[in-house]
Amino acid sequence: MSEVRFDGRVAIVTGAGAGLGRSHALGLAARGAKVIVNDLGAATDGTGTGSEAAQTVVEEIRAAGGKAIANGANVADPEQVQAMVDHAIAEYGHVDILVNNAGILRDKTFAKMTLDDFQKVVDVHLMGSVNCTHALWRHMLEREYGRIVLTTSSSGLYGNFGQSNYGAAKASMLGLMNVLHHEGSRKNVRTNMLAPTATTRMTEELFPAEVKDLLKPETITPGLLALVSEDGPSRMILGAGGGCFAETKIYESRGVALQGDDLSPEGVLANMDTIRSAEGQTPMEGAFSQTEKYIAMAAELRGIDLQKKD
Repeated sequence: MSEVRFDGRVAIVTGAGAGLGRSHALGLAARGAKVIVNDLGAATDGTGTGSEAAQTVVEEIRAAGGKAIANGANVADPEQVQAMVDHAIAEYGHVDILVNNAGILRDKTFAKMTLDDFQKVVDVHLMGSVNCTHALWRHMLEREYGRIVLTTSSSGLYGNFGQSNYGAAKASMLGLMNVLHHEGSRKNVRTNMLAPTATTRMTEELFPAEVKDLLKPETITPGLLALVSEDGPSRMILGAGGGCFAETKIYESRGVALQGDDLSPEGVLANMDTIRSAEGQTPMEGAFSQTEKYIAMAAELRGIDLQKKD
């Protein structure tokens, strides 16, 4: 397989002052991309600001012979995001790649969490990704090229105690990716999700010392670079950690069709084992795929021939 390169490409990486974002920015630059290194410079809970982290990464890239500029936009602020995109296009002429990586944590059990803590996390993770993607969407469609990555998490895909705000924000990336895939892929704008497990300043307290070296951000960035490459996929959830990579898929069970007395809560409960059985499960390509499946099952049960014409 030919070497993955990004010569002539321009990338925006949010939350790139440290951790995963820094690793992604350095990885893109090392393979030829011009990089906008975005970082608000906030603490892990989203408080405070500062431009030093982003500038440090820019200096690393330039010292290695690459091209980069720092940007301190708050991704939760649409006006600041638009200004960042305008600056990138004015500087480099276009933007080809967007890595939505910026995030904060405000972990508490749902009983103890304030609505403000919930909203702040959603604003940064979900709306931050929406703001950045929306600011670039028409630009990418018009150029008929774009590679977008939304950073999700196992906390959203599978759940994690004390992270209802973070989990909700990260799970929402799935719906956004699915729709952007349908709307963008016809114009060669591909959208994927990255579900990383890494030791960063947001997660370092979760892992014992012997595990930290296994889960460095650098072990994840190759997956990110694959997703945003020329030949990258679209509508993929790529799990990554420690140099390990896997795909997460959403399947629907075969299920059952009920009628008559069985079409009741009691009938649903009586058939729960069959409804939940993995045998015959299939992926759904779009929302209407499920509708078509249910129509076919219901019609078959009732002896209706949908192919018959009057």
